[in-house]
Amino acid sequence: MYCDKKRRLEYTQKAKELVSRMTLEEKVSLMSGWERPWSYGTPSQEKHYNYTPYAAAGCERLGVPPMLFCDGPRGVVCGIGESTCFPVSMLRGASFDTELEEEIGRAIGREVRAHGGNLFAGVCINLPYNPGWGRSQETYGEESFAIGQMGAALVRGVQSEHVMACVKHFAFNSMEISRFKCSVDCDRRTEREVYLPHFKDCVDAGAASIMSAYNKYKGTHCGHSDYLLRKILKEEWDFDGFVMSDFGLGIRDTVEAANGGQDMEMCWKVHFGDKLVQAVRDGLVPEERIDEAALRILRTILAFEDAYKQSGKNYGREVLGCREHIELALKSAREGITLIKNDGDVLPFDRKKIKKLAVIGKLADRENIGDHGSSRVYPKYVVTPLQGLQKAAPDTEIIYCDGSDIEAAKKAAGESDAVVFVVGFDHFDEGEFIEHAGSGAGDFDSTGGDRKDSLGLHKDEIELICEVGPVNKNSAAVLIGGNMIMITQWLDKVSSILMAYYPGQEGGTAIAEILFGDVNPSGKLPFVLPFREEDLPQVKWDTTNQWYDYYHGYAKLEKEGITPLRPYGFGMSYTSFELSEAAFEVKDGKVIGSCAVKNTGEREGAEVVQLYVGFKNSAIDRPVKLLRGFKRISLGPGERARVEIVCPIEKLMWYNPKTAAFELEHMTYEAYIGTSSSEEDLFSGSFSL
Repeated sequence: MYCDKKRRLEYTQKAKELVSRMTLEEKVSLMSGWERPWSYGTPSQEKHYNYTPYAAAGCERLGVPPMLFCDGPRGVVCGIGESTCFPVSMLRGASFDTELEEEIGRAIGREVRAHGGNLFAGVCINLPYNPGWGRSQETYGEESFAIGQMGAALVRGVQSEHVMACVKHFAFNSMEISRFKCSVDCDRRTEREVYLPHFKDCVDAGAASIMSAYNKYKGTHCGHSDYLLRKILKEEWDFDGFVMSDFGLGIRDTVEAANGGQDMEMCWKVHFGDKLVQAVRDGLVPEERIDEAALRILRTILAFEDAYKQSGKNYGREVLGCREHIELALKSAREGITLIKNDGDVLPFDRKKIKKLAVIGKLADRENIGDHGSSRVYPKYVVTPLQGLQKAAPDTEIIYCDGSDIEAAKKAAGESDAVVFVVGFDHFDEGEFIEHAGSGAGDFDSTGGDRKDSLGLHKDEIELICEVGPVNKNSAAVLIGGNMIMITQWLDKVSSILMAYYPGQEGGTAIAEILFGDVNPSGKLPFVLPFREEDLPQVKWDTTNQWYDYYHGYAKLEKEGITPLRPYGFGMSYTSFELSEAAFEVKDGKVIGSCAVKNTGEREGAEVVQLYVGFKNSAIDRPVKLLRGFKRISLGPGERARVEIVCPIEKLMWYNPKTAAFELEHMTYEAYIGTSSSEEDLFSGSFSL
């Protein structure tokens, strides 16, 4: 009953018959949003952006149901006090758990249906060229391969509940402040090998819809781009679904957008509607183009709505924020939170020895679940880090200081048995850029934007840690934020550091569980952590033009021979793992890497085994190595298991701009398997193709 591509194509003839019975105005109405911008009425706590699903594309005369849009990705944006707020995608990327991500997708699909929707526009898979991109919390990390694997898992999960998954933003959308005006440019290899493969992974997973991006690519608006939308997406990749524009400014011209492959203008009629009807009558847009878009839209909606009806499922509001989904959100937070320093095994804290605990930092007592733009979810409750610690250690006296008074914080730290700093960012520091926040345009309450000044903490937080950290060596810093945070300035001032990202509505619970050892941390950094910001690609955040190089993240540092502070894929545990018996082979068109993994510590834990492939023998410029597979495994004390990771050979190809095709180099490749991208954490071998 799964609504895959094969099933959807079975509705082609029915969709064609409906199109043949529709007037031009009716066909264009399928491609057009509402008559005017959304209206919230009187601003109140009961209304916000996407409070109810946004409808488009139905045809009442012919009994065609509408598309009903629900935003994401950390849950369903609709309603207030109902939806489950999962951790942001960046944390879920740190779990490297595609099975869990698929399960989260199923939960989200159920909640979309419970809200009355049938499309989830929360598969955000843009690749951050620089971690300062304010909206990078919505994606899975810096690595195209991992983004593609996680995004495809979310697509499968959402669509298993007969909800259309919309993948966004196609393409090159990784700046906020300049997203409406910037033209991104790069060479063809960078385009095909770095910025598009993860989109193809989601298309291959059966994604029903694609959302085009606001920005331009090579001078053309992505929502008008015949190259992106027609040649690559629909022709090369054989995408059978429909393309929708990003909201409001996603398209700027009627004829260019319609002829360029845009199937649906969202969220209201500006350039389509009557203007598109007239453009067809004036001979500027062929009616065949309208017919194609109408067919794609109708075929997709009919297939998913019929599949839902035939499934016999009927999700009501009882599934919204239900215990099962909240437990899933907690599990996700537990798996993704990443331990990146633990000198002297300070963590986990021993409840028996911690009679008094100082909790310092304004973010400790804040419901901080991420951006307040279009991805904002409104759960019934949020557990703050302070609340989580209070619940986890009811017999411990907890002293809370917001950090504004350094002397008071020093006093609290000095008289406590341990100290927890909670520092980082919130929706005022980073997020979707909303230029006119608070003016009624969606009832957004912050402007968001990129971290354009620094990738480190606020100056007052750095001062706080540098002054108070040395007072008590039994210390932990918990970092809140959507992407990499520089820690070089204060690294030696605390004994342990947890990267908690934006951990969702149960984030405070998970943070406390990890600090006290009820849960063993197992997240892995989905980005490289450098010693210097200068080691990363530089971006002009307020600009009309931005060049993207072939190298970014860990691949850039490795190519330049720069050692990072923490490598990509790095994460510590309260137990230890031993890898052995590494082996590599080529079989049935696939590269297979395997090794034995043993938990050599005294407690249960999870390890993420990573497969990398190297290209030292290449005749062209290629990375030192790239991630090409991963598998998460949980083991009890002393338990041993063999892990096998499979990589299709097509994932080793390079794009030849002269032949406009992916090609395989016939040579000896290096192979690596281990626990991070650092050579010291990897076993090496080779294989030939």
